[in-house]
Amino acid sequence: MIEKLEFIIALARERHFGHAAEACGVSQPTLSAGIKQLEDSFGLLLVQRGSRFQGFTPEGERVLDWARRIVGDTRAMHQEIDALKRGLAGHIRIAAIPTALAMVELLTTPYRAKHPDVSFTIWSRNSIEVLGLLENLEVDAGLTYLDNEPLGRVQTVPLYSEEYRLLTSSDAPLGDRDSVTWAEVGKVPLCLLTPDMQNRRIIDGLLREAGTEVAPTLESDSILVLFAHVRTGRWASVMPAKLASVLGLTDTVKAIPIVKPEVTHSIGLVVPHRNPLTPLINALVSEAKQLAPILGSDSLPRRARAKRDTKSRSTDRTL
Repeated sequence: MIEKLEFIIALARERHFGHAAEACGVSQPTLSAGIKQLEDSFGLLLVQRGSRFQGFTPEGERVLDWARRIVGDTRAMHQEIDALKRGLAGHIRIAAIPTALAMVELLTTPYRAKHPDVSFTIWSRNSIEVLGLLENLEVDAGLTYLDNEPLGRVQTVPLYSEEYRLLTSSDAPLGDRDSVTWAEVGKVPLCLLTPDMQNRRIIDGLLREAGTEVAPTLESDSILVLFAHVRTGRWASVMPAKLASVLGLTDTVKAIPIVKPEVTHSIGLVVPHRNPLTPLINALVSEAKQLAPILGSDSLPRRARAKRDTKSRSTDRTL
């Protein structure tokens, strides 16, 4: 049964019978037969078929939801029993939004110091992809925004608030300022993340509120690309304050606070809605809870805190 539920999950992820079969390490006829056996056992059509995969029926969507829970819980059970036998060991997959990538090591470094038999894979993904990978059991945890767009059924640990800075050369326009407004930022040629990134959608929204539309001179899905250009002293960008401090500034590049309005968004750890969590993820949550006070996640300004509380109603649970 578990193998057949894995087939359903893989099909939801790949949206293609052949690719799903390949991901599961079986032939396409084997995958199709397994799904057909599930349909026969329930007496329901689960998958809409044609010349290609056309989606799940409403009943199939419910079976998919249960498949994710059952497979996730089964993996958690095996991991917990294994931890009882030989201690905490294994592999953790984390997907993080680009603006949070530099902060991941604040979790993984102390974690591995305590549990040297655990290894990590870190992926850079946009916020929608982070949640999709988590839902389809392709990653074990994510770092993403907690307060700007719906999260769905996940458990969260707020880590820090993302505050925004204009990164620009000290001899460029606005470079001699102690602070700048969003309206002024909108008049500066900027290099920014691509529009599929939530950080970019936030910045675009703030600039529109300030009465300006941004036309970036350079776009990239990589923070490192943007930062490399800014460090030349000939480009400007908008980046989170903590990210800029972690990456490091040159003598000629300044990080100038952006005001009117001063805006922050909450960044945190997201993990599956499951009780109990796997031993590996439970230990990661513990590290996040210890890190949060250090990063100052409880010092959100009133406006951001109110917005976060409103958005969090769509989130199933905060750890």
